[in-house]
Amino acid sequence: MSRDPSKPNKTELHRKLTNFVRWIAPEPEKEDEIRTRAENVRTAIKNKASDDKLVVKSTPNSGSFATRTGLRRHMRGTSEVEGQDVDLPFVVAPVTKDDEKLTSLLSRFERYAKASYPDTKREPTKSSVRLMFEDKLNFDLVPLLATADSERQILIRADGERRETSVQKHVEFVRKRTAASNEIKGVVKFNEMVRLLKWFRCYRLSLETGTLTDVPSFLINLLAAHAFDARGVKATYGETLVDWFGHIARVIRLQQQVAFTDFSKTMPAKAVAWSVHDPVNGDNNVVAKWTQLEIEELAEWFEEARDEMLNAVVAFDDDRVGDGMDALVTIFGNAIRHHSESEP
Repeated sequence: MSRDPSKPNKTELHRKLTNFVRWIAPEPEKEDEIRTRAENVRTAIKNKASDDKLVVKSTPNSGSFATRTGLRRHMRGTSEVEGQDVDLPFVVAPVTKDDEKLTSLLSRFERYAKASYPDTKREPTKSSVRLMFEDKLNFDLVPLLATADSERQILIRADGERRETSVQKHVEFVRKRTAASNEIKGVVKFNEMVRLLKWFRCYRLSLETGTLTDVPSFLINLLAAHAFDARGVKATYGETLVDWFGHIARVIRLQQQVAFTDFSKTMPAKAVAWSVHDPVNGDNNVVAKWTQLEIEELAEWFEEARDEMLNAVVAFDDDRVGDGMDALVTIFGNAIRHHSESEP
């Protein structure tokens, strides 16, 4: 029996996007194992810090693993590269002035990592020491400074800037929206939409065709949260992606302020061309140093993605699956052609 042409065929597009989300997401059955390994790394590093007279006040859960927004693979050029990153913050109470310097802290944590895991590859980043295990599971050891509030920390940047933050509240910020999406009719979840936007970001950066060289995951989280707060989620991934891509494109193109009142009822002042404010620290505008050219390029990314996703929705509704897949490839790369047919 043929399909009734008066009823749009959203099922096939949604099925493909659902399968793709499962492919990019970490494997659920390995979560307990990763938690155990993370705790083992925490314990080993804390013991070395204790031996070195560095006081570790806490090691809170943080990052994409805690919020279930992470990817288990990413793009490097045109290649799909396996690898999952888990953030491990170490909130330390400095004893000396040297303990407060990022270079000194990273040097110490590199020593702790080497002593604890001598045969494991290590890689410094701007604000962490990355332990890279052979099974492609990476742990980022991130030193933070303690404050009088157990849920507030000081993040030290490479240029010496100190920025108040809250690991716990950032996790709460994302989890709150994922929980809210669970109450909306349909199967689209906020955290899974964040994964799709992160992959889209990853793919666009891999093309290396513009001036943008870095679009932080934190910025993607905030733009996704703004879209969810304004638009919610629809019944299917295709409908939601069209809606979110369009909403985010407008926000960027018009350089509208993005700010939240989760933890403060006072909206921060808009002092620059475009501002996307950290919900935990309104003084932190995460795009404060962006140029007009970079802002316009990001707007183009989302405008093009909106148009291609709409093309995909229409093509699948018309049973032109090949055309629909071509549109999806322009957004997510060839990976979606190869990994949307069945669950991984």
